[in-house]
Amino acid sequence: MNIFKAMVPDKVIKSLDELSYDDLAARGIDCLLLDFDNTLGPDHATEPTEYSYKIVNTARDKGFKMCLVSNAKSGRSDKIAKMLDIPCVTYAHKPRADGVNRALALMGTDRSRAVMIGDQVFTDVMAGRFAGVYTIMCEKYARKEMWYIVLKRPFEKLVRLIAGF
Repeated sequence: MNIFKAMVPDKVIKSLDELSYDDLAARGIDCLLLDFDNTLGPDHATEPTEYSYKIVNTARDKGFKMCLVSNAKSGRSDKIAKMLDIPCVTYAHKPRADGVNRALALMGTDRSRAVMIGDQVFTDVMAGRFAGVYTIMCEKYARKEMWYIVLKRPFEKLVRLIAGF
């Protein structure tokens, strides 16, 4: 896959509240691979929010299995995943595919049955695309972000402008 195609998600949504579980099921998808920071909760949070629980419980009620796929250190990510009662892959090395592939193996699922969902083109979307899974980019959960993420956002905006998403 060429690098530019790897930057373009299959779908873009404003928030995880807009996730269409029926559309995912129609595609044969039953496993959500979720980024946490600024996707399922605030950037660098140490515990899930009410929103995090709502999204996870809704997906679970709809019959979806989930796995947190995070570049974050294991202590924080594991704690959040345990509180949400879902498995977790830490040090995912996104945008490389290995973290997504580890999550697929952990969940015992095929790439055709999974979706990678996150807020960043240069990590979440690219990792999912390189791993060959369906990708959904959601707009960031909150304005507050770490400085090194803020530095990437103008380049992401340029990619989005050129690709039209």
